[in-house]
Amino acid sequence: MTIRNLAIIAHVDHGKTALTDALMRQTGMSTSATSMDSNDLEKERGITIYAKNTSVYYKDTKINIVDTPGHADFGSEVERVLRSIDCVILVVDAQEGPMPQTKFVLKKSLELGLKPIVVINKIDKAAARPEEVHEMVYELFLDLGANDEQLDFTTLYAIARDGIAKRKLADESDSLTPLLDTILEIVPPASSVEAIAKPLLLQPFNLAYDNFLGRLAIGRIYEGTVSQSQSVVVKTAAGEIRKGKITKLFTFEGLTRKEVPSASAGDIIMVAGLPDIYIGETICENESQEALPAINIDEPTISLNFLVNNSPFAGREGKFVTNRQLKERLEKELELNVGLKIDFSTTEYYKVYGRGEMHIAILLENLRREDYEVQISQPHVIIKEVDGKKFEPFEEVTINVPQEMSGVVIEKLAKRRGTMTEMKPEHGHLKLMFEIPTRGLLGYKNEFVVDTRGEGILYTQVIGFKPYAGKIDRTELGSMISMATGKALGFSLYNLQSRGTLYIGATTEVYEGMVIGNTAKGEDMSVNPIKGKQLSNMRSSGADEAIRLTPPMDLTLERGMSVMNDDEYLEITPKNIRLRKMYLTETERTKHKRAK
Repeated sequence: MTIRNLAIIAHVDHGKTALTDALMRQTGMSTSATSMDSNDLEKERGITIYAKNTSVYYKDTKINIVDTPGHADFGSEVERVLRSIDCVILVVDAQEGPMPQTKFVLKKSLELGLKPIVVINKIDKAAARPEEVHEMVYELFLDLGANDEQLDFTTLYAIARDGIAKRKLADESDSLTPLLDTILEIVPPASSVEAIAKPLLLQPFNLAYDNFLGRLAIGRIYEGTVSQSQSVVVKTAAGEIRKGKITKLFTFEGLTRKEVPSASAGDIIMVAGLPDIYIGETICENESQEALPAINIDEPTISLNFLVNNSPFAGREGKFVTNRQLKERLEKELELNVGLKIDFSTTEYYKVYGRGEMHIAILLENLRREDYEVQISQPHVIIKEVDGKKFEPFEEVTINVPQEMSGVVIEKLAKRRGTMTEMKPEHGHLKLMFEIPTRGLLGYKNEFVVDTRGEGILYTQVIGFKPYAGKIDRTELGSMISMATGKALGFSLYNLQSRGTLYIGATTEVYEGMVIGNTAKGEDMSVNPIKGKQLSNMRSSGADEAIRLTPPMDLTLERGMSVMNDDEYLEITPKNIRLRKMYLTETERTKHKRAK
C-alpha cells in the first residue's frame, strides 16, 4: 500500500475542516456527527486552533491529512506541519478570494518547495466569483515568488459542506472523487523501497500528552522502519545525543489512533516512551547518522505577566489557586505549545511571551476551564535591539469597510503609525491595507467595531520586526474604580452610567479597587456602586420613576486585554473576568505614584 502525505491550508473560515470532514465521510472513516474541530474552544469559536492528523484510504492508498489552523496567532502549528508533508491543498473562498492568512500559509508552503493543489470552495454562494478568484490566486503565487512548476498548479472547484468537487465548473459531480483522484495523480508517494531499507530517521513535528503514556511525539518517518520496544538515539540540532526506547507505536485512522507493531518510511506516526522528546529533534538508529535540519518557528511578538490571583475574591471559584500549581500548569503548556515562551526566573510572576492576543487568550480560556485562577498584566510588544537600533513587530492589516466609514478608519490608523499600502473598491466596499506596528494595533479592534458599526472586517498578520516607529499617542481609558465592597445597586449604577461605560450590572459583587467601568473624560474616578437610595416617608414628584440601566459592556478576555491600563490586572476565574487596580486602596495608589 502506498502512502500520500498532505496538509490542508487556508484562511480562517474558508472550509479546511469542512473539506477534511467530507473526505473522511466519503471514504467511510467517520460519521456525519464527527468533526476534526473536536476541542470545545474550537467548536465555540468556529476556528481550528490545533493541527490535527487523520488518514483516509482510497484505491489501495493511505492518504495522511493534517488539518491546520488558519489564524496567524497559531502559525507555529502550521510551520511544523509543512515540513512533514509532500503537498498542500490550498482552500480559497469563491467569494472572498485570497485573504491575509491565505498569504501567510501559502508563503510558508512555497518556501519549502511544495506544489499546492488549489480548491476554490463555496462555489454555491450567491456572490461567488470562481474565475475571478482563480486569477487572484495566480497573482498571489506570482507575488510570493512561486517557481514555474508551482505556478502550474491544478485547480478544482468545491462545495466542501456538501462533499462535492469538480475539475471544471461546468462538470456534474455529487462527490469528492475528482479531488481524491487528483491527489493520487499529483501528490508524490511518500516513500520508496530504497528509503525503507535505510536506518531509521524520524522527526517529530507535534506533541501530545496521555495520562498513562506521558509525552507522545507525532512525526514522519523519513527513512527506515520503527517498531515497538526498539532502542533509539535522539539527536538535537545543537549536537546533543540521548538514548531511549519506543514503548508504544500508533498510526492514525480517521479520528482515532491505532496501535501497530511497526511502521515504515513515509508514514506519519505517534510514538510513546521518550519523556523528554521535543519538536524538531531527530530520532534515529545509531549515533553516526546525521540529524535532520531543525524546525524553525517564528518568534513571539507580545509579552505579559501571569501571577496568582490575590484579589479579595481569590479562591472562591477556582480549584488551583497557588503559585506552584500555576507554575506546573505553565510548564506543562510549554511542552506542547511551541509558539509560547515563559520566563520562570522570578517567583512573584511569570513572564509569558506569545504570538498575539488570541494566542494568549486561548491559553487563558483553557486555564479558567480547568479551574485555575490567574491574573495578568497589560500586554506589551517585544522590542528588540539590533546593532544599537530598536526593532519592533509590525503587522499587515487588511480591512474591508463600507466607503462612508473609511475616513475614520484611515485617520485612526494613521495616528497609530499605520502606513497605507493599498486602497481599492471591492464588492461595494473599500479594501484597505496597512503596515502598522503591533503596538499601534493593541486595543484598536474594539474601536474598529464601534467606528464601523459592526460592518467592517479586519484581518492581521505579523510580517516581522522592523525599525521602531516612534511614540504612539494612545488615548488610555480612565477607570471607574469601586471605593467599597458589596453588591452593586441599580440606583447607584443609574447615576454612574452617564459618566462612561459600565462593565458590571446590578447585583454584581464588587470590591474596593475593582474597575467597574471606564470614564468618558479619560481620568480615573473613585465611585461608590453600592450606594442605595435614601428612603424616607416624604414623597416627591419623580421619586418612584423606574430605573433604566444601559446593558453593561461584557468583559471578555480579548476585550479586557485591550481596555486595561498599565496599573491594572485582569483577574480571570472559572466564572468571572474582572478588571482591578494593582493597588486596591486610594492610599496605596497615591503612595505608589509618589514613589515613582
